Amino acid sequence: MAALDPLSLFTGLGLSEHKARETLKNTALSAQLREAATQAQQTLGCTIDKATGTLLYGLASRLRDPRRLSFLVSYIANRKIHTETQLSAALEYVRSHPLDPINTMVFEQECGVGVVVTPEQIEEAVEAAINRHRPQLLVERYHFNMGLLMGEARAALKWADGKMIKHEVDMQVLHLLGPKTETDLEKKPKVAKARPEETDRRTAKDVVENGENYKTPGYVTTPYTMDLLKQHLEITGGQVRTRFPPEPNGILHIGHAKAINFNFGYAKANNGICFLRFDDTNPEKEEAKFFTAICDMVAWLGYIPYKVTYASNYFDQLYAWAEELIRRGQAYVCHQRGEELKGHNPLPSPWRDRPTEESLLLFEAMRKGKFAEGEATLRMKLVMEDGKMDPVAYRVKYTPHHRTGDTWCIYPTYDYTHCLCDSIEHITHSLCTKEFQARRSSYFWLCNALDVYCPVQWEYGRLNLHYAVVSKRKILQLVAAGAVRDWDDPRLFTLTALRRRGFPPEAINNFCARVGVTVAQTTMEPHLLEACVRDVLNDTAPRAMAVLEPLQVVITNFPAAKSLDIQVPSFPADETKGFHQIPFGPIVFIERTDFKEEPEPGYKRLAWGQPVGLRHTGYVIELQHVVKVRASCSLPTTVPAGVRIRVQLAVLVVVSKSDCRPLDFQGPSGCVESLEVTCRRADAGEKPKAFIHWVSQPLTCEIRLYERLFQHKNPEDPAEVPGGFLSDLNPASLQVVEAALVDCSVALAKPFDKFQFERLACLQPDRHTEGGPRKSVNWKSCGPISTFWRRGVPRLHVNKEQLNPPGGAVRGKSCRSWSGDGRTGAPSGAAGPAGRTAAAAAAAATSPGEGSSGGRDMAGLRA
Repeated sequence: MAALDPLSLFTGLGLSEHKARETLKNTALSAQLREAATQAQQTLGCTIDKATGTLLYGLASRLRDPRRLSFLVSYIANRKIHTETQLSAALEYVRSHPLDPINTMVFEQECGVGVVVTPEQIEEAVEAAINRHRPQLLVERYHFNMGLLMGEARAALKWADGKMIKHEVDMQVLHLLGPKTETDLEKKPKVAKARPEETDRRTAKDVVENGENYKTPGYVTTPYTMDLLKQHLEITGGQVRTRFPPEPNGILHIGHAKAINFNFGYAKANNGICFLRFDDTNPEKEEAKFFTAICDMVAWLGYIPYKVTYASNYFDQLYAWAEELIRRGQAYVCHQRGEELKGHNPLPSPWRDRPTEESLLLFEAMRKGKFAEGEATLRMKLVMEDGKMDPVAYRVKYTPHHRTGDTWCIYPTYDYTHCLCDSIEHITHSLCTKEFQARRSSYFWLCNALDVYCPVQWEYGRLNLHYAVVSKRKILQLVAAGAVRDWDDPRLFTLTALRRRGFPPEAINNFCARVGVTVAQTTMEPHLLEACVRDVLNDTAPRAMAVLEPLQVVITNFPAAKSLDIQVPSFPADETKGFHQIPFGPIVFIERTDFKEEPEPGYKRLAWGQPVGLRHTGYVIELQHVVKVRASCSLPTTVPAGVRIRVQLAVLVVVSKSDCRPLDFQGPSGCVESLEVTCRRADAGEKPKAFIHWVSQPLTCEIRLYERLFQHKNPEDPAEVPGGFLSDLNPASLQVVEAALVDCSVALAKPFDKFQFERLACLQPDRHTEGGPRKSVNWKSCGPISTFWRRGVPRLHVNKEQLNPPGGAVRGKSCRSWSGDGRTGAPSGAAGPAGRTAAAAAAAATSPGEGSSGGRDMAGLRA
């Protein structure tokens, strides 16, 4: 009998020509299907019906152990397995029973071989299912979920043909309900499903149980597999063991947070342990600071490793195993250069078949430093999934190691080290990202080649974020270009940067749990991470007040002889969490945007004839005078009717009636310098339209506002950013507010204490001192709580002299004696005694509770 060409053979099984051609592209699948079809033809002849061909294709595409192919093909060819359900059961049985011989009696029982399901049994099972749901079926008619009926019938008749069950359900439902009406043909309105409670999805149900490694797809079994698994279970006691194995050549980023969560979380969920193992096999790129930073970040996220280990701990054992691999004929010393090994189809090594003894001698010579870097490597004899042939196991590097010094001049590669270190530590689940799937075959091959315990490798999709770059090499380019300051610049998504930005570790863990673990690569929007941050900070960050663009307000009828102490709830939504105290005096500062001389329709804050409330004080202020500054003391050439002008030094005070237009001094010489207002109790009149935040006797600070570092979602995509990621930098990613004011409740804040500044953002003190030796920096952690559109990340500088003024230390939370560097908290550049503007000083001279300290009577300066 002449052999058919593969395309004709596959179409003869019932595959379409397109499907057959696609199958031929998969070398492993086409070889297994060709073998299955050839064996089936020995029993069935040249012609194979489509139903049998479908089963053979399913067998070839799903069978992971080629040793079982002939066994299962014989059952299909002899019609003992004739349904998809039976085939699935057979594949599951051989997967869970990898050892020979197979108990055919048990196998046939598990697969329903010889079980005959009659049409009468199917009819009875479907009738019983319909009777159980008859009332609901009569009401919902054809909108009822028919899959429920088929599922119950299948459960009663496991080995029945699914098509026959479906046909019987259709017939009996038609008999009960009759033909479909127009109402039945209408689409059923969708009912919103109750959202399930958020759960931690770091564990994956698809991961095999400890000791059942052989059930993993692609897991290779040998005559020693079950004995090794038995020894492993005795050593571990059935305990789940995972590991987080970072390379100490850079700082961890948000993608690593998912890996940390999954490895530590899976172990914790299964009462197991997790190792923190440093893959320190490339001494050229490793630095001590990265080891410390990685340990710090793992601890910051709340995880404690069972042990901190290093690949270098096992260098002696790895070397001994490399020699054993050579003795077994599975490795050789090669002299091809690195450039010769690059590309998709590198030339085969001419030294692949060199004698074992020769490779052993040369490998020893490599260890003794008799080869220059690149002159010799040790390569393993295997072909990986991606077609890479004979990956390198050892290479020569004359770089001292941070732990072993110059003991070694050859170092193992990741492909060689990773699986063997997992075996040494008896890791049960080697959890890694999807890009390592191409190395799964080498992982299993190497353990089996040395007859050592072989863990399970399970891949999951990486976590990426839009508008972000996390590559170590590219972050170094950003630092070198001056686009960011360092690895912990808050515009980056490294974990150190996120910590400085104020992101709580609980929020990052919650974000990773919400993303979950899937095989598909996940790219998320940054605002989803920020939402998790806000959820945590809403409950944990006490409130305070800050003003970015201060505008001084003088209360001319302040109701007390001195400043009042105001009790402010730290958490307005839950006052049981406590209060903090801030001063309220006759001079306060509000946001410049909270005042407008000519408000547009809908504006609800301070304006002529429109009072506003001051939050937490119980007082409402109403505008009386507007103070403007200009460069000279010359008066305007014309003065509107009803307007009085008074001059003090370089300050013009415009006193306008509510129905008159105020004087408009253009440019910097005509900006509003301060306001004079009167106050009343909030309950003594009409309720104002709005309440605004304010500060009194504040601390001066520097706040940095951050936007996204990149302008496009995918800055590394050449199609989206042809000029490269460095050309996509956002020029407005950093804005500095140098003279912002904050209330003194934050004066004693420590690094990483978090505050939610009302109507602004969340900030935290930072340990860094950029911009000057006396500055302690605060960073805004995420978009403001009330206005999420602002995604800036400001940070706050507090001058240490202001926290401990020359005149005496800060007394209590009210900071009433605080004077900073001789100023009262006014923005820098404001002239006048004690750092106030002249108008403020004069107003204070006549205001209750404020000493003039050299100020002049305002009344004596009126024109």
